[in-house]
Amino acid sequence: MPELPDDGTLSTQILSSNWRPSRWWWPLVALSAALTVLFVVGVTLTVDRGVGEWGNNIPVGWAFGITNFVWWIGIGHAGTFISAFLLLLNQHWRSSINRLAEAMTIFALVNASMFPVLHLGRPWFFYWLVPYPSTMGVWPNFKSSLPWDVAAISTYFLVSLLFWYLGMVPDLATARDLAPGRTRRRIYAIFALGWRGRSVEWHYYRLVYALLAGIATPLVISVHSIVSLDFAIAQLPGWHSTIFPPYFVVGAIYSGLALLLVLMLPVRAVFRLHNVLTDKHLDAVAKLTLMTGTMLAYSYVCEMFGAWYSGDPHEQFAMLLSRPFGPYGVLFWLMTAFNVVTPQIFWSRRMRRSPAALFIAGLLIWVGMWLERFVIIVGSLSQDFLGSSWRDYAPTWVDMSLLFGSVGLFALLYLAFLRWVPFIPLSEVKGQRYEKAREPGDHGTEPERSVA
Repeated sequence: MPELPDDGTLSTQILSSNWRPSRWWWPLVALSAALTVLFVVGVTLTVDRGVGEWGNNIPVGWAFGITNFVWWIGIGHAGTFISAFLLLLNQHWRSSINRLAEAMTIFALVNASMFPVLHLGRPWFFYWLVPYPSTMGVWPNFKSSLPWDVAAISTYFLVSLLFWYLGMVPDLATARDLAPGRTRRRIYAIFALGWRGRSVEWHYYRLVYALLAGIATPLVISVHSIVSLDFAIAQLPGWHSTIFPPYFVVGAIYSGLALLLVLMLPVRAVFRLHNVLTDKHLDAVAKLTLMTGTMLAYSYVCEMFGAWYSGDPHEQFAMLLSRPFGPYGVLFWLMTAFNVVTPQIFWSRRMRRSPAALFIAGLLIWVGMWLERFVIIVGSLSQDFLGSSWRDYAPTWVDMSLLFGSVGLFALLYLAFLRWVPFIPLSEVKGQRYEKAREPGDHGTEPERSVA
């Protein structure tokens, strides 16, 4: 395993990307900005002309909009899972990747929050979903799942944002002290909140950080459970299932871990962080991906078995015939191959530590999880109880622009994060080095210290 350099060299290695961008940064920003413009065009047309610009029809009233929503909000779960849950479990390996994952959570939630608002048809009335006092004589309908979605997502976003920002404060102070130029030092100083690294500051920092982790961990389960109830409370074949809450939570973490691999490996290669993002970290994330992928495969089997065992002919048709052999059968089998077969390569230690294998697998799983949401939503809606009302769905270019444009917006925000924010938690990585040096067998040897 590569050895970490001394503290000063490590700070310079990590923060140098914030002072001068990589040669890949500007081309990627240009591509992401072009896709973001496409997203803005799609949003503008949707708001100006309505959701009739989408491919939605009767009975497929939910399509790309809600598929993208569930996909993006699911991606946002892995960051909190890695940072908060693994912090509570005292898993030290999280310290090199947690900020990359936390940023993924924030930017995925930004994307996710826009699609339900656009799907309303009249997005300028979105505030009707907020449980404000009845000053207008109109109370939100608490029997609807939409107000619960708003409450859950806004709470999750706020806690995740605080958790992400609080973890950055010590590193923003390091950037403040080392930044070239007065303007940069002043900007970092504002966001560092006067941090000086005193013992009392570290005491309250660890206390609040652990408290936010304790709050964020159950939110991972509650938020996507509430999203899953949007479907489970319906009487539609393929949706009305009690397995949806755990099934959706596992799928959310799974898709987020896949995207983390897609993001982490290029960062590791471009910035040459093999001594920080080691093979051990790749192995650990791959094992988590394999575990959640196996749990998701088990959920697929339980979903099929529940439909068969129910004796309901509509449920049996939807799950056992329509999905694998219906109009979206090809997508179903691609989903199964990507989500179930792909992670099986991680039984091999060599594959778990191969950047190329991890990147390709993460990309396939990420796409496969979008296909899963599409098959669940559109597949069930297009063939419901009454055969005479069946109708297939086809996306328009506006649908496609919103999908790929949201990916571009996410990439643009993430590139800005890599450019101006310390994306490796320096304070945690350095702390782990000193704790490891004090372990028995190290003869009390400490790493070389530095003022930075």
